[in-house]
Amino acid sequence: MSTTRPIFYTKTGCPWCAEAREVLDRESIAYDEKVVTGNADAYSEMEKLSGQTKAPVLDWSGEILADFGAVELVPFLARVNAK
Repeated sequence: MSTTRPIFYTKTGCPWCAEAREVLDRESIAYDEKVVTGNADAYSEMEKLSGQTKAPVLDWSGEILADFGAVELVPFLARVNAK
């Protein structure tokens, strides 16, 4: 398990972001959230990491999951040994 908290990039009002947040919270996974809406620096950072402009994006110690929902998040968490 990583010693650094994953960075969770979200957009205001994004239903996929809310769904992903629920999964992370349910699994008791601590994360640092960066809301990219109205934050050009965070938006640019998210775009550079993921290669696209859609949220959510999760950066888990360099492992990037971009433009995802709960269906993609659960196996990603298993792969990065989130627990």
